[in-house]
Amino acid sequence: MNVKSGLLLALASLVLLSYCGRKDKPAPERPAAAVDATAFTVLATSDLKDVEPLQEMVRKATGVNLKLRFGGTMESTEAVLSGAAQADAAWFANAKYLLSNPQGQARVKLQEKIMLSPIAVGVSESDARKNGWDRPDLKLTWKDIAAAAKSGQLHYALSNPASSNQGFMALMGVVAAASQKAEALGAADVDRAAIADFLKGYKLPGDNSSYLSEQFIARQGPQLNAFINYESWLLSLNASGKLRERLTLIYPYEGVSTADYPFMLLNEARRSDYLKVADYLKSEEAQLWLARQTLRRPIKAELASKLLDVLPRQGLQVELPFSPDRALADGLIAAYLNEFRTPIASTFVLDTSGSMMAGGRRQQLLDALHYIAGADPSLTGRIARLTDRERLWLQPFAEHPYGRVAFELPAGGGRGAQRGVQERADSDAKQAVLAEVRQTADALVMKGGTALYDAVFESLEHMLAERNKHPGYQYSVVAFTDGENNSGRNLARFKRDYEALPEDVRAIPVFMVLFGEANEADLRELVKITGGRVFDARRTPLYGVFKDIRAYQ
Repeated sequence: MNVKSGLLLALASLVLLSYCGRKDKPAPERPAAAVDATAFTVLATSDLKDVEPLQEMVRKATGVNLKLRFGGTMESTEAVLSGAAQADAAWFANAKYLLSNPQGQARVKLQEKIMLSPIAVGVSESDARKNGWDRPDLKLTWKDIAAAAKSGQLHYALSNPASSNQGFMALMGVVAAASQKAEALGAADVDRAAIADFLKGYKLPGDNSSYLSEQFIARQGPQLNAFINYESWLLSLNASGKLRERLTLIYPYEGVSTADYPFMLLNEARRSDYLKVADYLKSEEAQLWLARQTLRRPIKAELASKLLDVLPRQGLQVELPFSPDRALADGLIAAYLNEFRTPIASTFVLDTSGSMMAGGRRQQLLDALHYIAGADPSLTGRIARLTDRERLWLQPFAEHPYGRVAFELPAGGGRGAQRGVQERADSDAKQAVLAEVRQTADALVMKGGTALYDAVFESLEHMLAERNKHPGYQYSVVAFTDGENNSGRNLARFKRDYEALPEDVRAIPVFMVLFGEANEADLRELVKITGGRVFDARRTPLYGVFKDIRAYQ
């Protein structure tokens, strides 16, 4: 069985299940998208966007009007479990977690595995040669990968283990290998030193493989020499011609987790259409198209001989066993967020211009800040909230930036132990800081103009100075605006001033939140030079956007 998405999905699901019986107020739901009643709607995770051409292929072959709707792993998983998916079928990297409990089993009526892609470690060819990792007979293990990260040989990009399948599955590979008892691995068995060693090499976080790829392409070299992801994604990068040098793919010897991309029926009334689509997806025509276009392996082994020109002969290795221990899932995510990862240091640049009083925008901003400051106890709220050891600045601005306020969250328990992970309640000291963040947000007054670029530039200068004094943090700037810049620097002046900053500033991404009447083109131009990303809050609740941003920090 597949563990890759499964373990993370398992992680997500197990954590979700731990909340199923609680009376806590759930996170607010995103507005439901309009649904075409004649279409066969499929909720798919965002890593499947490369299969969109299949919609027309399915229609021509079966007559079924297939419509793919994409979402993040966490959101899509919660939607299926809660019955709010508003889709006839779902297509995820793995369904193990959905099917590991009665609630998920009741939602999924049928499933068919469609294709395969194992987790792999892609290492720049020159580094692979230098380290002797390019030999075909080499049996490199997760322990070796962790040791290389600890020693500074490996600087890798990886999706956030708290919110994505491949990130969590890579972390579980390290945990399983270090414990040497993956079959019955429990929370008490986790070797904490192995996690700490592995994460020393984690230099580029994110929650989207496209974003990670863009940043990896721009920064490949001494700063970043490895990318841990699905085999298919790494092969696609090699084939793109965009890398400075190709990646040597390493499949840890003791085992990997493999996505098997199950296609799952949710709506019993559409069983006939589901069967037609599933049969087509498993046909030779579709399987070969998927393999050649997406570099995922066919589910039918007999087709492998027709794909030797595009898929490596090795690759499918021993499958890591899946541990159903809920305490392990809960504890590992909590320990990653609060103990093991490089702590976050960020400045939130907040538009407090007069236009923020229109359309309930001020309240949306306050709700979002309350969300990350711990007011929401749901699964996604817990993952999005401010974490132990985090440093945060709130930088309001109107016609000029003003009144920056600093916060620092204390370290929690558990540090110093050799084995075991567990979820811990917030200390009184942490709760006090979270309350201060909420109180500061509540006191924001909306009036005046919009000096966006001045506020972002001053925040970058501030973060650069902090990074020079305290290098052991993951720095970023998150800027929120509801209108066009009308005071201070314009975009051209910002770009000139940015180019004059020290090179180190490029390690500090700027994430822009697009809201209201903000100029989308200008914001995208800004993040293009600052190495960040634009998040669109015009059609998505702001709390959800802030949650998404947290996965990139």
